[in-house]
Amino acid sequence: MRRILLKSTIAIACLITALIAWIAAARPLSMLLDQVHTVEIDSQPVTQLGIEDVSGGMLRINDLPMSIAMPDYRPYPMEMNMDGARQFVIQSAGHSISLGRLDDSLGEGRGPAIKPGPGDKARFNVERTMLSWPTPLDLNFMTGQSPSWKRHLYYHLVWEKPNGGRLEMVWRYEQYFYEHWASGFMTRQGTTGLIRVDIRP
Repeated sequence: MRRILLKSTIAIACLITALIAWIAAARPLSMLLDQVHTVEIDSQPVTQLGIEDVSGGMLRINDLPMSIAMPDYRPYPMEMNMDGARQFVIQSAGHSISLGRLDDSLGEGRGPAIKPGPGDKARFNVERTMLSWPTPLDLNFMTGQSPSWKRHLYYHLVWEKPNGGRLEMVWRYEQYFYEHWASGFMTRQGTTGLIRVDIRP
């Protein structure tokens, strides 16, 4: 009887330990797996890129606002400028790319915008992580409703010019699951925000 009780106690302790380890390690494991593969859930051509603030701050991709803040909430080390010919230029890591001419009439009062030019290939993809993680310890005292699961969503802008220039920008945000998957723009300091800007001449 004592042996059975001891084995049961050890089994329960191991199960609890494994559950705690899973809850603690699932998020970083998910981020590690995301470097290998993510699952595409939406892909659309970029019809318009709006600039809320030319000197930095916010882009508007197909009417979806995207901040240039990094996971630590500081602006990404990049510059967005308008040159003398009203060409919208993005600079980062010593490289720059001109995406097109800014047109105030396209922004509908929210700032200037550009459309892909002839020969441009511009797409905006949304991808999800392969691994979601449970959140049994999350508490929300304001609404009393907490997500039972979370996962990462990746927003991926790729803009290719006919001359070979290429811009790639990647954002990572969290998505919460209640009775269904909710907004995919939840933030968490240290992990969510603009995580990569790559410009190739």
